[in-house]
Amino acid sequence: MRRAAKIDANQPDIVKALLDAGCSVHSLAAVGKGMPDLLVGRCGANFLLEVKDGAKPPSERKLTPDQVEWHAAFRGQVTVVHSVAEAFHAVGL
Repeated sequence: MRRAAKIDANQPDIVKALLDAGCSVHSLAAVGKGMPDLLVGRCGANFLLEVKDGAKPPSERKLTPDQVEWHAAFRGQVTVVHSVAEAFHAVGL
């Protein structure tokens, strides 16, 4: 049996801010296996965001081994964000 997807503490704030800014946001956290946390749509473009909690020490913000492998194999763009400001920047806001 698969456990419920674990998300970083700041992810709900990032999702709310992106939605309030007019983006569409879909959580991919339940997919697991290194897949980024969020699929964000804005102005006809798609963005994959991996959310890490900027309040945690750097050692606790590292990508998991599955994430490292997924990011290395993916032929598109994935951005790691730690805050609403970084998420906005990643999607061009």
